Amino acid sequence: MADQNIVVVPDSNNLFDFVAKKGHGIKGLVDSGIAKVPELYIQPPQERVFDHHQEVKYLSVSNNSSISSLLSPIDLSKLDGPEHEKVVDDIVRAAKTTGFFQVINHGVDLESLESIKDAAHRFFSQPTDSKTVYLKGASISPYVRYTTSFAPEKEKKLEWRDHISMIYTNDNDAEKHWPSVCKKEVLDYMKSTYKTARRLFEILIENLGVEPEESMLESLAGFKVVNMNFYPACPSPELTIGAGRHSDMSTLTVLLQDDNGGLFVKIEEDVGAGKQEEWIEIPPISGALVINVGDALQIISNDKYKSSEHKVRTTSKRSRVSIPLFVAPKPTEKIGPLPQLVARDGGALYREVVYQDYRMNFFGLAHDGKKALDFAKINYPN
Repeated sequence: MADQNIVVVPDSNNLFDFVAKKGHGIKGLVDSGIAKVPELYIQPPQERVFDHHQEVKYLSVSNNSSISSLLSPIDLSKLDGPEHEKVVDDIVRAAKTTGFFQVINHGVDLESLESIKDAAHRFFSQPTDSKTVYLKGASISPYVRYTTSFAPEKEKKLEWRDHISMIYTNDNDAEKHWPSVCKKEVLDYMKSTYKTARRLFEILIENLGVEPEESMLESLAGFKVVNMNFYPACPSPELTIGAGRHSDMSTLTVLLQDDNGGLFVKIEEDVGAGKQEEWIEIPPISGALVINVGDALQIISNDKYKSSEHKVRTTSKRSRVSIPLFVAPKPTEKIGPLPQLVARDGGALYREVVYQDYRMNFFGLAHDGKKALDFAKINYPN
């Protein structure tokens, strides 16, 4: 009997079918024992993270307060205590500048964080047939989508990543439709991290001078999607990208990194008459969660808060996993700058759009920085 674990990679003409349409993904390529990166994955130099001569370095906090919350996490246990206002100020400053920050003492059990990382490795270690039942376009579940890269049909070069996306509607649907190999861990992770996201969203809304009523919080941050990303070890990481530069379409994203690192955020600073850009790697900190502002919150806040471009490098050392929870508006909800802000600012920077339309536009494009935001922008002032 033939060994079911042996993977035979086709020639370059049929490689796309192998990785995307048949669902073998990057994991299938790596399992085949490939010694070099296929042309389909070699990124243009400007899209790569670093070359193999560069050593990744984390910048010193020094005098740059805008990146301090990337490197020194915010302690959420100090909320509602003597240092409450300082913690709130740190959260707000990060949301207005880098759009990213890390938090500790967030209330999520550390054992749960380890369990979800183990569950991610467990899912992607399954035979291909066990994963392709959830393949995009042919999934047995209306709430689960498994795929490779981001939008492979739209991309000239593919990302070095496989991932599964799980939409949460209620516990019964999750129990019935999510993969049995990981659903318990994903559900526990989603529920605990969502509490953190909701508290942070309330803080950010309050800072805008808007009363965060429950109905508004639910409509703008009640949709929940958990992804598990898998970045297999790459023979030539300097040629590839794990995830191309993009901003998230969410209101807020809560991300768990493993200890491999690899998440980079673009920092922009005004220098004279122009802007200076730099990509900074967010260091993995044990027990910390990475929080970032999504496009929906930038729209809602009329540009008070900024979604930032970020990307992920690959590594030749070992496979990496990350688990983001995307907290977003309900798909049928119309989103636009909050009326209180429009009145105060003298105008809106974005038109009102149905969030599902924004999502469809986002998924219909290859990763390309913050281009997806153009869908909702209006000319202002007239």
